[in-house]
Amino acid sequence: MDEGKRSSLNAAADRVFRGYYRHCQDRDQDTLFNLLTALHSFNDKLPKESRMFDSWNFVGLKALRNLFHHHEELLHKVKIIAASDLPMTCELAQVTLVANSSVERASSLPRESQPDTVRGAFRRYGDVCDIEPAIFNVVVDVFEKVQSLGLRPTSEEFDLVRQSYQVEQDRGFDHRVSGSIQAHAGHIETIFSSIMAMD
Repeated sequence: MDEGKRSSLNAAADRVFRGYYRHCQDRDQDTLFNLLTALHSFNDKLPKESRMFDSWNFVGLKALRNLFHHHEELLHKVKIIAASDLPMTCELAQVTLVANSSVERASSLPRESQPDTVRGAFRRYGDVCDIEPAIFNVVVDVFEKVQSLGLRPTSEEFDLVRQSYQVEQDRGFDHRVSGSIQAHAGHIETIFSSIMAMD
């Protein structure tokens, strides 16, 4: 890989890591869409044989990004909520809720070649999906892709991911999350459906 390509990939990877931290801190549709766009751009810049289509997290999020890109009004139906504001125990600090119908639409887009992967990429609760575990895990997928290609992103956000990954490795922890939520299953579905119905 020539230096120009490597430099472009490092910059694209840094946009993903910066976008992820903004998504975690700002919790709005713009930061989510910017993160999804950064993921899409990073993948496009990868050599064809190294693209991320083996990551079900990426495939699902890419399909949602494409749907949001072409049907912008759907992006405003996404709800991002701090876990501390919910009457349940969540593995992650926030949940990002999308209607199952949006995931179905994303899986059915004309150029979507992996519809079953899209449908299975997210945790479902009744009529709602929580896409936050896929967002967390795709950042791990991108980090591992960066490592496998010998890239050297320079952002502070990349370094934070690198340090966290190393601590997990040293302690024998899993790098990915299941996105578990502790509460009565019917209770979770009712709460999430109510949140999605709010204006």
